[in-house]
Amino acid sequence: MREVSASRFVRATPATVERALTPAALVEYEGSFTVHGVEDTEDGWLVVAGSRGMELTLAFETREAGLVYEQRGEGPLETLETTITYEAKDEGARVWMRSTVSAGLPLPAITDRVAAWKRRGELRRALDRLATDVE
Repeated sequence: MREVSASRFVRATPATVERALTPAALVEYEGSFTVHGVEDTEDGWLVVAGSRGMELTLAFETREAGLVYEQRGEGPLETLETTITYEAKDEGARVWMRSTVSAGLPLPAITDRVAAWKRRGELRRALDRLATDVE
């Protein structure tokens, strides 16, 4: 298992960031999957997304000043857990994204490193797209 993170300052209030970070928007910001549906549950949201004939379910929950989500059931990774937090900073907000990933394949020293490298790119892309939307 590997942990990766990325952060970015955005010129928007935490309230604006919070409104922009819907579960569906977050998946789209990351850029690897298209959202097929969102279901509200008592615990949060289930987002069904996919790409190239593959689907996965992501379970989202709100946290104080952020979101947390994890892959449920079958998906491209054995483990995918992500936490998004934000706080007021100067005249905007600092947004952090942290993920734990595991490919669940042989040679985890290599395959988990590749999964983490790809995931870091998704986190950075999400932060860039969030900034574009809110600034």
